[in-house]
Amino acid sequence: MASVLQLATLPLPHHQSVSLSSSSNLPSTSASATTGFSRFQNFYPSLAFHRRRNCSFKKGLICRSSAGEVTFIEPPESKASKDELIGSLKFKLLSAVSGLNRGLAATEDDLRKAEAAAKELESAGSLVDLSGDLDKLQGRWKLIYSSAFSSKTLGGSRPGPPTGRLLPITLGQVFQRIDVFSKDFDNIVDLELGAPWPLPPVEVTATLAHKFELIGSCKIKITFEKTTVKTTGNLSQLPPLDLPRLPDSLRPPSDTRSGEFEVTYLDSDTRITRGDREELRVFVIA
Repeated sequence: MASVLQLATLPLPHHQSVSLSSSSNLPSTSASATTGFSRFQNFYPSLAFHRRRNCSFKKGLICRSSAGEVTFIEPPESKASKDELIGSLKFKLLSAVSGLNRGLAATEDDLRKAEAAAKELESAGSLVDLSGDLDKLQGRWKLIYSSAFSSKTLGGSRPGPPTGRLLPITLGQVFQRIDVFSKDFDNIVDLELGAPWPLPPVEVTATLAHKFELIGSCKIKITFEKTTVKTTGNLSQLPPLDLPRLPDSLRPPSDTRSGEFEVTYLDSDTRITRGDREELRVFVIA
């Protein structure tokens, strides 16, 4: 049986031929190329050319063959080009959320832009599977954006103290500290509490301690354990204070001690999560 490349160069009527011996000789998409290819199919019907999905006339096509069949596919995307795409999309996302004060200053237009940029990065990234890569969560992550903060409460989509003039609370840095070995999952929030003049504001760090468990390939459930408040700044010498928990009988029906979220994008320095209340969060490694 003649080889595929020999068959591909057999003469066509009126002395026309389609040469597949070199990818560099393949013409770009054009009417003449399409016509030549159609004539080739008409005169050699035993060869099945899969054009709908895998074949287009462009430089760099790869030819795979089997008995009575020739298939053209595009070469796989190089790692370098994908890395460049990911880097560009990460920059686009970080640009979209910069200057929004973690989302507290976000408008409806800002929310849409951040959502669109996050979806682009999620689509371009690899499928997140924490069942084999749980160690990628390890570390201290800095929150740079939360879509729920646009509600102007520190609880986001959950109950929380409001920001602004009603309560003199200023939100500082927000971190997540994750230990994949002990299953500790701590939300750490820096706050500045206003005080009556002439007293200076009180700076505190609140640590909301949780335990976490993996309940799917990319889904995490966290369960609240306790809140610890530690003064910083001029009052840093004071010991930390564990806030008491309400008895079970006094807790509201909508208990917020546990929550779930999915990790939709994850690499060595950037993480995107989507919460059970449709909250989009973007973190960078601290």
